Amino acid sequence: MSDYWCERAWLPSGIQAGVLVRVSAGAIVGVSAAEPPPDAHRLGGLVLPGFANAHSHAFHRALRGRTHAGGGTFWTWRTAMYSLAATLDPDTYHRLARAVYAEMAAAGVTCVGEFHYVHHPAGGGRYADPNAMGEALRQAAADAGIRITLLDTCYLAGGIGTPLAPEQQRFSDGTVEAWAARVGAQRDAPHARVGAAIHSVRAVPPADLPAVVDAAGQRPLHVHVSEQPAENEACLAAYGRTPTELLHEAGALTPRTTAVHATHLSAKDIQLLGGSGGGACLCPTTEADLADGIGPARELLDAGTPLSLGSDQHAVVDPLLEARALEHGERLRSGQRGRLAPAELVAALTNHASLGWPDAGRLEVGAPADLVALRLDSARTAGCLPAQVVLAATAADVHTVVASGRVVAVDGRHELLDDLGAVIEELWA
Repeated sequence: MSDYWCERAWLPSGIQAGVLVRVSAGAIVGVSAAEPPPDAHRLGGLVLPGFANAHSHAFHRALRGRTHAGGGTFWTWRTAMYSLAATLDPDTYHRLARAVYAEMAAAGVTCVGEFHYVHHPAGGGRYADPNAMGEALRQAAADAGIRITLLDTCYLAGGIGTPLAPEQQRFSDGTVEAWAARVGAQRDAPHARVGAAIHSVRAVPPADLPAVVDAAGQRPLHVHVSEQPAENEACLAAYGRTPTELLHEAGALTPRTTAVHATHLSAKDIQLLGGSGGGACLCPTTEADLADGIGPARELLDAGTPLSLGSDQHAVVDPLLEARALEHGERLRSGQRGRLAPAELVAALTNHASLGWPDAGRLEVGAPADLVALRLDSARTAGCLPAQVVLAATAADVHTVVASGRVVAVDGRHELLDDLGAVIEELWA
């Protein structure tokens, strides 16, 4: 049993001062107003539930600060991404992801959804363990002390009506049946759950979508949706439907589905997503970095679609900045302030249900003991109302992170962070 005394805590009932959180076997077993016991770990400032990074491509972190010369578009950026992917093997991917997940943990992330499609050796073929790359990611999360949902991705085509390019061969199992068999060989663990993903309607033809949904079963199912206008245009030209309409007709929009990006949606798309019971994961810093656009966050919420947040390509690993960018995007496209209340931003920050961890993301009995303590006296947060600090704080204000009852980062430092630069330089050598 261990005790964490919070100067202020973000509880389901609201912010409360002087809260004792009791922890046993990685879970919260007590939450009560109390004076700090002498042996309690004191957490000053405001303590929030652990953050969920619902959309990650860990290897993209090695592109940070290397793709900005000469401008370009999402599609030209993708060429650099393919070159990077070709350098990965299970060992290098483990080392890179371990450091990336440590960077996340130091920023307050206690669970990551890894949208994983680098399955096989470069050029195709198979590793002795067909899930070696996925296992590298699972182990990386365990090393960093956070939970992971491995969103194992089905990737069958190079584009609508286009075969796989040579650089995409390692992403594909060839058929839905082969993908499903490989995914089915994986098992959940205390820190890891197996999810599924449709890369996009560009990479999975319509005839194969129902089989992917069937194979996913009760697992979380994520899918890139309408990140770029060109994706919508190609889908409409080929099928006379938007990507969302295509997914709806294939039965791929369910309460377990999360539409990632959901940037360029029609009014009908928004209603279909809202009616499905599923969610949407927006990645504001990546969508800005890649000039994707600004998604309709307010309209999605109003249609009944819960939001989550992801750092995607990790141009920035700062969940608080993602949350603020969500509101700022709304302000920029609407000309209005306060489109998303601070509590709605925190709900998106702590949406673990989209990753198959429905008990997480709350400071209450039975939830995983994930606590993120923010300073309220830094140069950024001094004078803030605690209920509004999400609109001022950054990852630099995270002073203590507890994941499943264990302190994993203090003052922005994690023991694995020092490896990150060396691994990236090795990949680009």
